[in-house]
Amino acid sequence: MKNKLILLFASIALVACNKEKDAIEDNKEATKDALNDQKKAVDQAASDAKKQAEADAKVEKARIEAQKDSEKAQLDAEKKKAEAQAELDKAKVDAAKKP
Repeated sequence: MKNKLILLFASIALVACNKEKDAIEDNKEATKDALNDQKKAVDQAASDAKKQAEADAKVEKARIEAQKDSEKAQLDAEKKKAEAQAELDKAKVDAAKKP
C-alpha cells in the first residue's frame, strides 16, 4: 500500500511538472509570436512612413516647380510691360518731333 501511495504521489508530481513545463512552453511561444507581430508592425510602419515621405517630397517638388513657373511668368509679364512702355515712350518722342 505504501508503495502504491508513493507511486501515486510521484505520478501526480510528474503530471504537474509536465503541465507546468507545457505552460512555460506555451507562454514562450505566445511571447515569440507577439514579438514577431510587433516586428511586422514596425516594418509596416516604416514602409508606410517611407511612402508618405516620398509622397510629401513629390508634393513639395511640384509646389517648388509651380512657384518657379509663377515667378518666371511674372518676370515675363514685367519684361513685356517694359518693352511696351519703351515703345510707347518712343512713339511719344516721334510724335513730339512731328509738326
